[in-house]
Amino acid sequence: MSQPPRRPDLPISRTALVPSQLPDADPRPLIAAQGDEAQVLTWLAEYTDSPRTQASYRKEAERLLLWLRPQQRSLVQVSREDVLAYERFLLNPPADWLGPARPRHHPDWRPLTGPLSAGSIRHAMTVLGALYGYLIDAGVLRGNPFRLIKKRRGAANAKLGAERFLDQASWQWVLDELAQLPRDTPRQHDQAARANWLFTLLYLTGARRSEIAQARMGDCFERRGRWWWRVHGKGGSVADVPVGDELLAALAAYRRHLGLSERPSPDDDGPLVARLTGGAEKRLEPLSDKAIYLIVREVLQRAAARCTDPAARLILQSASTHWLRHTAASHQLDAGVPLLMVSQNLRHASIQTTRRYLHSEDDSRHDETERHSMTRRGKPDSL
Repeated sequence: MSQPPRRPDLPISRTALVPSQLPDADPRPLIAAQGDEAQVLTWLAEYTDSPRTQASYRKEAERLLLWLRPQQRSLVQVSREDVLAYERFLLNPPADWLGPARPRHHPDWRPLTGPLSAGSIRHAMTVLGALYGYLIDAGVLRGNPFRLIKKRRGAANAKLGAERFLDQASWQWVLDELAQLPRDTPRQHDQAARANWLFTLLYLTGARRSEIAQARMGDCFERRGRWWWRVHGKGGSVADVPVGDELLAALAAYRRHLGLSERPSPDDDGPLVARLTGGAEKRLEPLSDKAIYLIVREVLQRAAARCTDPAARLILQSASTHWLRHTAASHQLDAGVPLLMVSQNLRHASIQTTRRYLHSEDDSRHDETERHSMTRRGKPDSL
């Protein structure tokens, strides 16, 4: 039985796996790091101000180093053929690479929870291409085998028809499931209250789970008689998102459940979504971004198990936390919220990103195309 892969200790170790030997390279590279792991750490340090991006990039670099280790190869030795082989490996990894999601330093940690999807593999190739681009700019490497990847027509068009949001029918099954969550024990009651608040927050604001994980009660504030949530987003961005009456009422209900006053004060440092710890004297601690994912996923899977509509069941089985951000955008637009305001609420860099969720435009285009007919050519619409 083969041994499971041992992860490289990227967050703490600067010991090189295999020395990067470049006899023809510039003798004076722009970074002092020697060896694969140290050079990857230097690259990751560029993303210190964006922890989520840094964690995602570290994961992809770790996997590549783990794959190279048994072959006694370094980053400089990776060829175009190796890239293709690595893609195939991620699509069908061996059993000793697979395991349930665990913290990185857990003894049962594994690099993968299952084979990667085509989209996840494309993301991995993009990240590793960026790593190689950085090392080339630093004078450490001379070529980028990941940049040789030809853009596949299928990959370029993958966004067409891939609508990662819940339609109204699917969303109703989620609401029904939230209403039916068990509340027989104090723990179940706590879990149900938290799940309902979490879904309300995700759906009405379109927030990312990482933004919720780091949010504090004091981030919600009143200004000129209206409530807002100051969201700390990707890349250090900060934006104020409206807190409407429905969301404010849900916040008040959740705070009452926690034994707090209905409205937070500016200095309230408690988590916006909490996990309860301790016994009789409960302490409020923030949920991790992973815990938020697991809570949402469990509710979606419970809804899918109850769902009697085959089409809605397939959607619910595939859905994840980020689908709720897309759902928020789509449903806001369907409700008539102006495109620009939805774009501002979701903090999109471009309004074209938000336009993807304007499904009513596609519906109108479909309806208008019906006017083009082989059998009604030249006939005006009836009055």
